[in-house]
Amino acid sequence: MNQPAVGFIGVGVMGSSMAGHLLDAGHPVLVFNRSRAKAEQVLARGGVWCDAPGEVARRATSVITMVGTPDDVRSVYLGPEGLIAQAERGATLIDMTTSDPELAAELAQAGGARSLEVLDAPVSGGDIGARNATLSIMVGGSREGFERALPLFQRLGKTIVHQGAAGSGQYTKLCNQVAIASTMLSVCESMALAKASGLDPTRVLESITTGAAGSWPLANLMPRALRGDFEPGFSVTHLLKDLAIALRCAERLGLELPGLTLARRLYDELAQQGLGSKGTQVLLRRYLERGTS
Repeated sequence: MNQPAVGFIGVGVMGSSMAGHLLDAGHPVLVFNRSRAKAEQVLARGGVWCDAPGEVARRATSVITMVGTPDDVRSVYLGPEGLIAQAERGATLIDMTTSDPELAAELAQAGGARSLEVLDAPVSGGDIGARNATLSIMVGGSREGFERALPLFQRLGKTIVHQGAAGSGQYTKLCNQVAIASTMLSVCESMALAKASGLDPTRVLESITTGAAGSWPLANLMPRALRGDFEPGFSVTHLLKDLAIALRCAERLGLELPGLTLARRLYDELAQQGLGSKGTQVLLRRYLERGTS
């Protein structure tokens, strides 16, 4: 049985693996990326290049976007050549970028005016989750749109939850990022203490990853960091973008989040040192080289 064509805009570290899963499932995949060179892996597996987002929208009834910033999302979706203007009525547009909840609601409203389903469906799980199709997918938008997109989500992830109206997926992802940001501080401090006290941090991990302190960053990112592997599953720059959105939302809601504020300051230090392209686990270097002061 032939599968319907799916558009995929943004095939970076995670998007490339995700598009690959759709190809493996038999979907023709129409690809656009700002840099064609980064799309070559997907194209080599059978993806079809499109010259602009609007072309993707005209040729596919479902389009997934995974771009960089809310400004990138806005430019891809809105305007005369954007997805909303160019998509056929009845199409489903799925933004899997971590973006602003208010923008997600705006896009859903604009899409609804053209009989389009626009979902916000950010993900968690990093490059490992994308590679293994085990992502957690947090979805905002109509129930009908969610049900329509569910077969695609099932190709990409394992935990797929409809959180509510448009913007709900983005708020859920921001909750995830707030939890990760503070957890990264604690796991790095844990490893710094292990090393300073003369313990073998790798052996410490054997004991604490399966106890009450266990967490995904502790089990998956700290082994990398201790080996000196700071390549990104998720980069410092992207985390900083997410933390900035979370802080703006917290301000709108009248919340004070001191742990998040500290995490943003420490990660901003790393970016200022030229480490923005490294994975979030590079924070361990800050503790080992400068201590916790």
